[in-house]
Amino acid sequence: MAGTNPYTAPVSYEKPRQAYKLTILMEGERHELTINPSSLPLGHNGLPGSILDICDGFDLPLEHTCGGVCACSTCHVIVKEGWSSLNEATEDEDDQLEEAPGLTLKSRLGCQCVPNGTQDVVIEVPHWNRNAVKETPHEH
Repeated sequence: MAGTNPYTAPVSYEKPRQAYKLTILMEGERHELTINPSSLPLGHNGLPGSILDICDGFDLPLEHTCGGVCACSTCHVIVKEGWSSLNEATEDEDDQLEEAPGLTLKSRLGCQCVPNGTQDVVIEVPHWNRNAVKETPHEH
C-alpha cells in the first residue's frame, strides 16, 4: 500500500471469502474481471481488495493522486450493481467525496470501497475523473 492517512480513522471491511466478478466500465470499455480472494491484495494502493487495489493489479488506470489513502477524490467511482456487498463508507470518505465532481447517491472512493464477494459488482469510472496529464507516477 502507498501508506496510511494519519488523519482518518481505521476502516472496517470484510475481505471476500469467495471469487466474484467485478466489471469496470472505463473510457468506453468494459473490463470483466474474476477476483480470487487468495490473490488479494493485487496492487500497491488503497485498502487491500479495494476497487483501486484491483485496478492497480490489473493495470487499469484509476486515478489516485493521494496514493489511495482517502485524502482526495480522484478515485471517485459510481457503483452500478452490487452496492450491498460493499463495506460502508466512513465519515472521512464521505467528506472527501463531497469534493468529487458528478457526485451521486452511489458514489464511492475506489481506494476505500471493498467488495466482500457475496455479489458481483459493476462500477463506472466517470469520464471526468481522467486527468489529461497524469499526476500520479505509475509504479509496479
